Amino acid sequence: QVQLVESGGGVVQAGGSLRLSCAASGRTFSSYTMGWFRQAPGKEREFVAAIRWSGGRTYYADSAKGRFTISRDNAKNTVYLQMNSLKPEDTAVYYCAAEFGLSLTRQSATAFNSWGQGTQVTVSS
Repeated sequence: QVQLVESGGGVVQAGGSLRLSCAASGRTFSSYTMGWFRQAPGKEREFVAAIRWSGGRTYYADSAKGRFTISRDNAKNTVYLQMNSLKPEDTAVYYCAAEFGLSLTRQSATAFNSWGQGTQVTVSS
């Protein structure tokens, strides 16, 4: 069973940075796609970024391009989301997700079956 544990959320001023971590366990993830999603109050969960564990190819939502970077550390079985130039509209609960063999460009939350518990990111103006 896949287990995902996020950490690294917090409160930061606009223009600041945060790095989120997602510790993955329970499987060999070489054929998995890992994703980051976020959900603000009253809004649907939206795609932020994804990475293929094998090879490290990445894909980003337009809102994340140029500001966020997704990466993984094979030795630590951990996926990261480095977030720079944060804006108040980035405020949300951020979730890590995993799915076996998923196309990198699948942006729908319903395509992922394994989820972490989420970590709150709050960006103050």
